[in-house]
Amino acid sequence: MRSHVGREVFVEFAVVLVTAKDQDEAGGIASSLVREKLAACVNILPSIRSVYAWEGRVCDEGEALMIIKTRRERVEQLTARVKQLHSYTVPEVIALPVLDGSMDYLKWLEDVTE
Repeated sequence: MRSHVGREVFVEFAVVLVTAKDQDEAGGIASSLVREKLAACVNILPSIRSVYAWEGRVCDEGEALMIIKTRRERVEQLTARVKQLHSYTVPEVIALPVLDGSMDYLKWLEDVTE
């Protein structure tokens, strides 16, 4: 883990957003990711409303949102695993860089995902 100096970013950590059809599916995916050390922690927001375009129509459905904390180097493997476990043909997997954070938390995140 690089130390935080000035405007340096923690590019080695990421927050990944993944939606699922419901809380049960999200829980199953989350458990697998944490058990396999692809993620340190997954928060599940059980009830979100998603409006999106799919196959030429506008869809408006309830979903669950996973907020996944991981190392940047794990994102590719995490994405592949989500695709294996997910019921959607094209699951949302969007990784955002961590720009700053608690050094204690980031050290824990690093240790848990090694």
